[in-house]
Amino acid sequence: MLSINPKDIPTAKLHGYLLGAIAPRPIAFASTIDEEGNPNLSPFSFFNVFGANPPIMIFSPARSVRANKTKHTLDNAEATKEVVINIVNYDIVQQMSLSSTMYPKGVNEFEKSGLTMLPSDEVKPFRVAESPVQFECKVTDIIYTGNEGGAGNLIVCEVVKLHINESVLDENGGIDQHKIDLVARAGGNYYTRAKDGFFEIPKPIATLGIGVDKIPFEIRNSTVLTGNNLGMLGNVEQLPTAEDVNNFAKEHPQLVGVSEEKKHIFAQEYLDNNEVESAWKVLLIK
Repeated sequence: MLSINPKDIPTAKLHGYLLGAIAPRPIAFASTIDEEGNPNLSPFSFFNVFGANPPIMIFSPARSVRANKTKHTLDNAEATKEVVINIVNYDIVQQMSLSSTMYPKGVNEFEKSGLTMLPSDEVKPFRVAESPVQFECKVTDIIYTGNEGGAGNLIVCEVVKLHINESVLDENGGIDQHKIDLVARAGGNYYTRAKDGFFEIPKPIATLGIGVDKIPFEIRNSTVLTGNNLGMLGNVEQLPTAEDVNNFAKEHPQLVGVSEEKKHIFAQEYLDNNEVESAWKVLLIK
């Protein structure tokens, strides 16, 4: 394994490692204005949500690694204490990328990228009309992490109003992850289209899983089952009853009398289809 002290390599090299490993990252498409009212629009992938009461988001327009200059977005946030964070989906990803060009101060990236300026209700910066979700925010704090190139500047924002395009909502009024079609940033020139890679994992919040430590030794040390497989098996609240296992065995006689390895292979097939209870029944057949 390659082990690195961050101080021993150039910042640009470290920057590449960080962005390549910590991905995918959501994108804050930040709209600001300067003190003269000139609009600015730029994307930042050092971004996430950090609370709901109050609703807090943080993004970081880091200092330029090469030139050690601050971004116009940071300068504007310092001056006006307002920002709109627009969410980026696949429909506007190319225009978002174009807006990241290092245009001179005063150039309107809305116009350069062909996106529409939409007036906000509570703050002065414009919203991106094409964005599926827009958050009007007040800047409550800015945390400066350093003065050298690559240093982060954490802009802490409180959401004062949000706007959601109804076309991305499901029948219950929640955001449909397939309809919203989000994109995220990775290392180099890479992005990812979120809906192409979605999979579900039941959250162990309302349940109390038995845990991997309670899985029988011969299963836990399987040469077939992976760590993810064991995690799924350990997320059940209780094992199937002996009666359930016997009934399952009668319905699947081909599973009776097979080797432990083959049982694990069959169980893994059920796990691949998210049929955890059936996988347990296979494993518990005597």
